[in-house]
Amino acid sequence: MELDGRAAIVTGAGTGVGAATARRLAGLGCSVLANYSRSKDGAEAVASEAKSLGVRALAHRADVADDSQCRGMVETAVQEFGRLDILVNNAGTTKFVNHSDLEGMSGEDWDRILAVNVKGAFFCSRAAREALESGDGGEIVMTSSVAGLAGTGSSIAYCASKAALNNLTVTLARALAPRIRVNAVAPGFIDGSWLAEGFGAAYEGIKNAVQERTPLKQVCQPDDVARAIVGLIHGPDLVTGHVLPIEGGALIAG
Repeated sequence: MELDGRAAIVTGAGTGVGAATARRLAGLGCSVLANYSRSKDGAEAVASEAKSLGVRALAHRADVADDSQCRGMVETAVQEFGRLDILVNNAGTTKFVNHSDLEGMSGEDWDRILAVNVKGAFFCSRAAREALESGDGGEIVMTSSVAGLAGTGSSIAYCASKAALNNLTVTLARALAPRIRVNAVAPGFIDGSWLAEGFGAAYEGIKNAVQERTPLKQVCQPDDVARAIVGLIHGPDLVTGHVLPIEGGALIAG
């Protein structure tokens, strides 16, 4: 898909991968709705930067776990931009709990993680379907994780949610074809505030250990993931229903 003159929603666009993706889309001429739930200042900064690049942009608060808020967000994007071509389901949440600590994951923790990471992607995709199907058709990209492929990550619930998101990517790709392509990216360790806050004082040691055992000796930066997301949108139009790992070869490490 050519991006100049298109319009996108990027969820969780106030920080990290979402912010980097919104900036890259705007830089290629795509208008952007920068969704946030808590990071208002970050989303507004992203929208302001996008406007400075000559595209239309706005920050919009919505909890993707709430179906009505997802529908309202899509309506706002279509009203503002007159179209919707791209949906990046990037919003996510977790709780950092050692996998052996089964009592550390409450029912409420499971409910929230699955609501945001899985139901949220479904709600946003369903809300956007009609707008994405119009015109030349649309694109959906999910931000998943290698946690959903390898079962390693911040918590068991997080791993399960990302595995479900990978499956949702495939089933939606079938259900929404041929008008909408649906793919996902699966980053490994992402250098940034989310993991830094989650791991606390152990962060640098964990990052260095991951980097050392990864074949390419690198961990992801948010913009690495953003480039892959934009690549799936901007690249070959015959790719759908696939999950692209972005992890420096960590999944093939011996």
